[in-house]
Amino acid sequence: MSALMNIPRNGQAHKNSGLTHRGWSNWIDDLFNTEAIPSVFANEFSTGFSMPKVNIMETNDDYFIELAVPGFKKDDFNIDLDNEVLSISTEHKEETETSEGNYTRKEFGYSSFKRTFSLPEYIDESKIKATYEEGILTVKLPKREEAKPKPSRTIEIS
Repeated sequence: MSALMNIPRNGQAHKNSGLTHRGWSNWIDDLFNTEAIPSVFANEFSTGFSMPKVNIMETNDDYFIELAVPGFKKDDFNIDLDNEVLSISTEHKEETETSEGNYTRKEFGYSSFKRTFSLPEYIDESKIKATYEEGILTVKLPKREEAKPKPSRTIEIS
């Protein structure tokens, strides 16, 4: 599945070492999202939304990207394609206000994410489709005909 690559959040990669060049915020995110810190502590520092988990599958005809993102509406997502880089993002704002007697309680929350994927050149970009059902966003990436596996055949010797 090496043809479909997840690009680092900051999009930078160190060309000589093959390692990702990352900033402090990514390092801190990794620190709190590892098994090294018990989930009790990680939950205390969480903003309420983490980077969605992704499944990438390949069939003979297509790639599929599935993101687990419950609690959203399909209109909350932005899916963009630019120079064979697919970007999936969302921003979600929530505000509640309760007034009783002489006090007002106002709460608000904000969550967002952006996942980017470098697509192989043999994806038929004009046929990319996305669906959102039961908290799963699925993006279907059809392969061009020349990229699909051909059936085996026997070649006769003349």
